[in-house]
Amino acid sequence: MTVLVTGSAGFIGAATARALLERGQEVIGIDNLNHYYDPALKRARLDNLGRQFGNRFGFEQVDFADADALNRLGDDHRFDGIVHLGAQAGVRYSIEHPAAYVQSNLVGHCNMLELARQRGTRHMVYASSSSVYGSNKSLPFRVEDRVDHPLSMYAATKKADELLSESYSSLYKVPLTGLRFFTVYGPWGRPDMAMWIFTKALFAGEPLPLFNRGEMRRDFTYIDDIVRGIVACLDSPPADDGSLKAGGSTSPHALYNIGNNRSEDLMRVVELLEQATGKKALLSPEPMQPGDVKETFADISAIEHDHGFKPTTSIDEGVPKFVAWYRDYHKV
Repeated sequence: MTVLVTGSAGFIGAATARALLERGQEVIGIDNLNHYYDPALKRARLDNLGRQFGNRFGFEQVDFADADALNRLGDDHRFDGIVHLGAQAGVRYSIEHPAAYVQSNLVGHCNMLELARQRGTRHMVYASSSSVYGSNKSLPFRVEDRVDHPLSMYAATKKADELLSESYSSLYKVPLTGLRFFTVYGPWGRPDMAMWIFTKALFAGEPLPLFNRGEMRRDFTYIDDIVRGIVACLDSPPADDGSLKAGGSTSPHALYNIGNNRSEDLMRVVELLEQATGKKALLSPEPMQPGDVKETFADISAIEHDHGFKPTTSIDEGVPKFVAWYRDYHKV
């Protein structure tokens, strides 16, 4: 089976492409290689895949928000499944650059749905986000919860993606699975994420920015666990049988939380980073940022029941692995 992976130069996209290639599949990767963060990191991820897997990994620089370019790609390649992980990410960035999110996360997602419909794709798995829970006060977050009050443009676009997907699945019977990711971290991670920002600050001897004065909790989820969940979902498209799916749809559309099922104190992560780097953190307490939430915590019972998903990597194991990779990549 050949799989199209969008955002294949990104953190989760490159890791998912690797997992599919390692089990013998062919992957067509696309990415627009934008400058949201340093494209050199994105190219390094792609170079690793190309060196290891040769022509079983094909990459094309395509912006899926460009419908004509995406259609040309569909004309040139055959694929059985889609893992749509490309998006404009970042809660804080969305406050200052809302148009980027409309183009990538709304227009682009619609284009991907149409591509899946036109090509008769067996299954499309797509990235949603735990950000959709917004101001929800009920913990842990459940896929059955109402998510009508997003706190950022990013969260609003991800919720809209879920609604658009439900419409496509209902009207055209396209098998779709949406995954609400919870704070993914690990080797080859993103420079705008707390794990990277804190590690960089520790090695530089600079203060760590602690929003809400560090009184935050997150469901940190290691990349290898996330990828196992993505692949398991891809292998089992929701059936068009009228049954009730996770998330409440009776169309072939399922929604899952995918997290570690543990809400960790941010200061515990800082302690682990101190141990792994051998550096003592300088702390810079900051106010709560607009669009942010104090705590996330994933109820993963639905994906565990339907796909056997069980995360196995605690932050005690995952944080040192990230720091070891960071040291190697940056030669520090």
